[in-house]
Amino acid sequence: MLLPVYAYGQPVLRKVSAQIGPEYPDLQELIANMWDTMYHADGVGIAAPQVGHGIRLFVIDTEQVDRKAGTEAPTDIPFKQVFINAQMLTESSKPWTYEEGCLSIPDIRGDVERPEGIRIRWQDENFQEHEAEFSGINARVIQHEYDHIEGVLFTERLKPLKKRLIQRRMEAIREGRVKTDYKMRFYNGR
Repeated sequence: MLLPVYAYGQPVLRKVSAQIGPEYPDLQELIANMWDTMYHADGVGIAAPQVGHGIRLFVIDTEQVDRKAGTEAPTDIPFKQVFINAQMLTESSKPWTYEEGCLSIPDIRGDVERPEGIRIRWQDENFQEHEAEFSGINARVIQHEYDHIEGVLFTERLKPLKKRLIQRRMEAIREGRVKTDYKMRFYNGR
């Protein structure tokens, strides 16, 4: 089932998300719906806060990046993964700038500097624990989605001039004055 993507301005996007256990109600259905919603919106990742759930859950599929034309990002082997209760362990000191966008902030893109490599611990959809290192576009997408469960949006990581330049467009999104090919839920109830 396709879920509405919560737009910039929704309070759930600004809160640190809660950890969950296997008893979380309808978790497997939520995960399936998140995949459907992400693919329908042509995304490469989506976090639970983006569909209105303040929990530490996100899904990514970096194979989607390779399918997009013109992508020249360093990447490991593309992969698809569910991340539950993720914890960032380490980040490399080597910064890498790349243009990002977000389903919750449509039609706005900007260069974000992030560490090129990370080490992260998480649980999968069966609550099996994993720990691994990622680099390139895999690390980038994980960091972007991880920010969502920490209540951080990519626009906060933009340079000050870019933040000023997009301010009116951000306000238009908050007010529901944006068109997308996917359903959105705006703070003002539209």
